[in-house]
Amino acid sequence: MGDAILTLDVEKATAGGRMLARHNGQIVLVWGAIPGERVRARIERTAKGVLFAETVEVVSPSADRRDGGSGDWRCGGSVLAHVQYSRQLQLKAEIIADAFVRIARMPLQSMPPVMASPEQGYRMRARLHVRGLRIGFVREGSHDVCPVAPTGQLLPETTAWIDAAETMLRAGGVRGLVSMEIAENVAATERCCHLELEPGTKPSAFAPLASTGLTGLSAQVLDRRAGAVLAGVPSVTDLIGSLRLTRDARAFFQGNRFLLDALVERVSGLVTDGPVVDLYAGVGLFGLSLAATRGTQVTLVEGDAISGRDLEVNARPHAAHTQVVRASVEDFLRRHHASANATFIVDPPRTGMSSEAVEGVVRAKPARIVYVSCDVATLARDARLLTEGGYPLADISAADLFPNTAHVETICVFTRASH
Repeated sequence: MGDAILTLDVEKATAGGRMLARHNGQIVLVWGAIPGERVRARIERTAKGVLFAETVEVVSPSADRRDGGSGDWRCGGSVLAHVQYSRQLQLKAEIIADAFVRIARMPLQSMPPVMASPEQGYRMRARLHVRGLRIGFVREGSHDVCPVAPTGQLLPETTAWIDAAETMLRAGGVRGLVSMEIAENVAATERCCHLELEPGTKPSAFAPLASTGLTGLSAQVLDRRAGAVLAGVPSVTDLIGSLRLTRDARAFFQGNRFLLDALVERVSGLVTDGPVVDLYAGVGLFGLSLAATRGTQVTLVEGDAISGRDLEVNARPHAAHTQVVRASVEDFLRRHHASANATFIVDPPRTGMSSEAVEGVVRAKPARIVYVSCDVATLARDARLLTEGGYPLADISAADLFPNTAHVETICVFTRASH
């Protein structure tokens, strides 16, 4: 059925940004549509009885349809750029609710509120790929690299540096760059970059990339354990309230400069009095904020070597209120039991918590779990496990950290059931 054109009535949004329609009872997941529209779509492929399609003509457009900006809605995950922003927020709330019904089997009493963000220049972190001498995002469903600037996710100063880097690479004939990670602070007064290089490449050949627009540049050849600092300081620093946080270009950090303070405030407001265990602590955003502002006793657990080093540095001014544990969450939970009034903060990667980690949290018996998730499907899976373990859902909200994309950050609270 590949390349067949179907006329579809679009029903609802799904996780990942495709919209659900049906053809003779068969589910079709289609790019580039909006619920309520009738579209003509080309079938791309079939998998596990589901058709995957791309809109080629909008027969009955939604009132919420708009110009998608770059026109390349697959670039940078901008799969919702054709949808008016207020409707995007509604769709993301519906995606969360749908995941809780289908995966967690936990219907929500109401749609979760989704915190809005400015749509342009919000992104402080980006992983970019290199094909030939072109630097950019990877287009959805392909291995092609597409330009960053039209997506509007990064600041103009950042995209100007990317363009300059491409020009320098072409002019110098320098090859061997595989990918890069760019990190900025909120004010964009600091911008650093880490390069990943093919085996046999000389890092020093890329030092000129730091000549304009960067405050630090580092590189690592992929067959070597140690990296090299090529220029400046390959980390950035922010003040979040009274908390000073420094992070390496490679360290995980929340990516939206406009919602960072609001997200920290939201998570902190969900933490009750008592000790806190911050699992997947990263460089310390949530846990150290509590130690700095409320004097909360916080144990911060981080297994990643790069984030863990930054975490130790960031925690030093708050040593009286913090303990840093450099270990995996699973290893930590094997030997930890929470106090009766403890709160656990969990902010796992996109894959969610491992089953062992969920079991460890339930076994530790904290009073409350504040779960910050960047993937609704794995969150819903873990929510069911937590509920079955005696932690029913008490609160749910969300933040749109990546406008125009299919991603949404969800914040849940699970409280220990009384027996």
